[in-house]
Amino acid sequence: MAEAVSEPPMAEAANYSAQEFLKDGSAVEIRALRPEDEAEMLAAIERTSPQSLQRRFFAMKRHFSDKERAFFMQVDFKNHVALAALVRGSDGEMIVGGGRYIVFEPGLAEMAFVVVDAFQGRGLGSLLMRHLISLARDGGLRELTAEVLPENTAMLRAFERSGFKPAARRDPQTVHLVLKLG
Repeated sequence: MAEAVSEPPMAEAANYSAQEFLKDGSAVEIRALRPEDEAEMLAAIERTSPQSLQRRFFAMKRHFSDKERAFFMQVDFKNHVALAALVRGSDGEMIVGGGRYIVFEPGLAEMAFVVVDAFQGRGLGSLLMRHLISLARDGGLRELTAEVLPENTAMLRAFERSGFKPAARRDPQTVHLVLKLG
């Protein structure tokens, strides 16, 4: 009997897609970010409040340079994995959040998320986190880290519920969190 041949984990990540439900029962698709998502990703940023963008980028950020946009969109699904959360509306699919991790040394990656304000508090950040943690494990990572502003209590709670623990701080302005995957 022949053994089934499966795709390498990162090839699977590049084609990743899962249907989920938010706390209120709304359907959401969590899938790999695609190059053609750039315009909708920028539209999602426009639908996000300055406070939420400050919490994600640690600075007032509304516009991105060509270099920054290229960085966010050129995802190799090995050292840079990004997921988008989409809902279907009357005008088609709309990105309402996203999360990514970027490998900064072998086996170690940093995670970050942003959720459009209208979808905050509905469990979307936790869903994105769960899917990224699974992809990180499948990709052989040993540890995920995150930097969160102390006032972002909702995100701190989401990380805590996912098993992240506070660790020594590199920057006194942020809370450094770590999740051991091994």
